[in-house]
Amino acid sequence: MNILFISKDLNAGNLAHLLVKEGHSVKLFIENKKSRHNFDNMVPQVKNWRAELSWVGKDGLIVFDDIGYGAIQDRLRKQGYTVFGGSEAGERLEADREYGQRMFKECGMQTVELKDFENIDDAAMFVKENPDEWVIKTDNGNGKFYSYVGEMKDGEDVLALLRNYLLHSPMNKKPVTLHKRVHGVEIGVGRYFNGTDWVGPIEFNIEHVRFMPGDIGPTTSEMGTLAWYDTDEGNKLYKETLARMKPILAKSGFRGDFEINCIANETGVYPLEATARFGTPIIHLHTELHESPWGEFLHAVASGKQYDLKWRKGYGIVVLLAVPPFPFSKKSKEHDNYGIRIHFKDVSPEEFRHLHFEEVSLSSFEKDQYYITDRQGYIMYVTSTAPTVQGAQKSVYGLIKKIVIPKMMYRNDIGTRFVNESEAQLKKWGYL
Repeated sequence: MNILFISKDLNAGNLAHLLVKEGHSVKLFIENKKSRHNFDNMVPQVKNWRAELSWVGKDGLIVFDDIGYGAIQDRLRKQGYTVFGGSEAGERLEADREYGQRMFKECGMQTVELKDFENIDDAAMFVKENPDEWVIKTDNGNGKFYSYVGEMKDGEDVLALLRNYLLHSPMNKKPVTLHKRVHGVEIGVGRYFNGTDWVGPIEFNIEHVRFMPGDIGPTTSEMGTLAWYDTDEGNKLYKETLARMKPILAKSGFRGDFEINCIANETGVYPLEATARFGTPIIHLHTELHESPWGEFLHAVASGKQYDLKWRKGYGIVVLLAVPPFPFSKKSKEHDNYGIRIHFKDVSPEEFRHLHFEEVSLSSFEKDQYYITDRQGYIMYVTSTAPTVQGAQKSVYGLIKKIVIPKMMYRNDIGTRFVNESEAQLKKWGYL
């Protein structure tokens, strides 16, 4: 099958590589020009995806891995193309947080106070007039590094940070969102949607966004995730959140992966935000959990069909392997790792399928030699599955020890808090 894979900055880039290995004819378009050296000699790339529409044809598949293309997706579908990846109305649930919260509320979910601000100054004034534990969130263009979870009831820590952004940061003229903090266990609920109905099992996930083990340090895009699949549509967490979105997603013609990130506690479940696209790094864990061919599955979802997805039971873990300048966005000559070789110590072909690349290419001169080809610091992801969380941890961290990347950083406790604390809390409240 001809597959045109359109990516903004490689949210799910390794999936394109996987589709090549499945035997499909794939062409990859990367919108971010600075990332176009990634996946060289791994996936054929094009500079103008629109020029490839006649190549992919009405019998092929077009895959979008990010939001921002909703109107284009709707138009392509009207023209007869088979398109995986959301819709204009569907992606608004993620891009416009206030709108997303209104839709959650209309669906009968409990929501928390949330406000969007056009600038930092207005947000700071709001916190000063409404002191509380506020959470700072930025729009998609600014990254999660600027996010912050307030710790003080008088809001002074949030106010101090907003003032810092106002005076010293590229953030000073950017939009910002504040929502009132809710204490509990943060958990995501996701599932694929084919335009009219859910497809495949329900996904539950625990994200780990803080930079250091023990949930210490700045917020990152994500250091790793624990996740598992389930088919129980009677699950309380699913019924009170994601299941209620079916009418809205059907009305919007959404055809892709959809997730709601929530806080659960003894009083209920509170949706925080939607992800109307492939999430990162959860998409790489999906490729670990799925046993069915990806080309077939994506085409079925994009075609509005049901699909009997074969998947692995148990727990899955995905871990980000990063290098400087991560987790900071600023690049410098001191943190330029472009061109560094990646080495593997006795990694078997079976183990190699648990590796998922992002800022990596394959050398055209040295056989099986991979090297870093970007300057953001998101190098690759490592995954594993096992009947228990501890088993998945042992497997994934054992494999990571066989990977040599100079200056490599990663969290070594993905899933630990769930085992020690969160799982018991979620069971106590009736969510698991």
